[in-house]
Amino acid sequence: MTKEELKSKALNKLFKNQGIYNGLIGVGLLYSVFLTSNPIEISRLLLVYIILVALYGSITSDKKIILTQGGLAILALISTFF
Repeated sequence: MTKEELKSKALNKLFKNQGIYNGLIGVGLLYSVFLTSNPIEISRLLLVYIILVALYGSITSDKKIILTQGGLAILALISTFF
């Protein structure tokens, strides 16, 4: 990606939106772990959401997204069953 592309207002808006998305998912996971009475259920729900978004990205954009964006969520979801 060139410096000119990085200066694009549309691209900056996209990066900000992605940052907010990731930040809010992180807040939701922290809430589910520390403040709720049923942390596993809420954590699983958020992790499935992350995996579904990654699956959509792998179908519409790049097949590697399921592993790069969803890989840790998949591992975290599996770990909630043990």
